Amino acid sequence: MFPAWQYVVAMSEDVTALLKRAYQDEIETVMNYMTNSIVLDGVRAEEIKESLKTDIQEELTHAEQIGNRLKQLDEKPPGSAVFEARQHELQPPEDSTDVLSVINGVLAAEEDAIETYRSLIDAAEEANDPVTEDLAVTLLADEEAHRTEFRGFKKEYERE
Repeated sequence: MFPAWQYVVAMSEDVTALLKRAYQDEIETVMNYMTNSIVLDGVRAEEIKESLKTDIQEELTHAEQIGNRLKQLDEKPPGSAVFEARQHELQPPEDSTDVLSVINGVLAAEEDAIETYRSLIDAAEEANDPVTEDLAVTLLADEEAHRTEFRGFKKEYERE
């Protein structure tokens, strides 16, 4: 049997690993939302572009909150040297009027964020880290709201 402190350290490592992943995901989301808000063309794209522009600031705030939590845990947010891109579905479309592919990419990114924050909630609870757990719950609610918004956009685009 491991001493209790080793268990807490292992759980804390899970928490910090998930925080670092979430930080990178939020930064990547900002990059992809910005790119897509610039490259999309067409009258039908305007509402999506505006939504992405609005969400950029919220995602940056998420990254900042996560980075601050890492600092509080005597860790630091990852820099670009260790960045690993994962949002392949959210890359700008070849056809700049392919709004549906961007909507689907946003939904994939939101699903991934939701999964990460749910894992972080579980890990923080196991590590007896209520501050990180509370942060993850707040961020999860935001990501679920984004998902709901883009599900609505998808329904509208698929109907046309």
